[in-house]
Amino acid sequence: MLAIINDTVRSDAAKLADKEDTTLWRWFSGLYDEGRIRWCRSAQGWLVSVDHKHLATAPDFDTAIRVSRERYYSGRLKRAELRR
Repeated sequence: MLAIINDTVRSDAAKLADKEDTTLWRWFSGLYDEGRIRWCRSAQGWLVSVDHKHLATAPDFDTAIRVSRERYYSGRLKRAELRR
């Protein structure tokens, strides 16, 4: 019984991770197609900018993109709240 529950938990976690990855890379692809995202490798790691605003520096590309998306949306929400 416990093995079945563990398999279900693992399966659900994998599905959630796949959904999160899909959302992340769709966001990235959209910005890339529009020419709004830029990245480069530096001595500090990967630098990522969106709309000419630096959002993240991280040692690996995946982390830099994930942090950029998180900061992109958190900043966007804060600006929207300030306008109210």
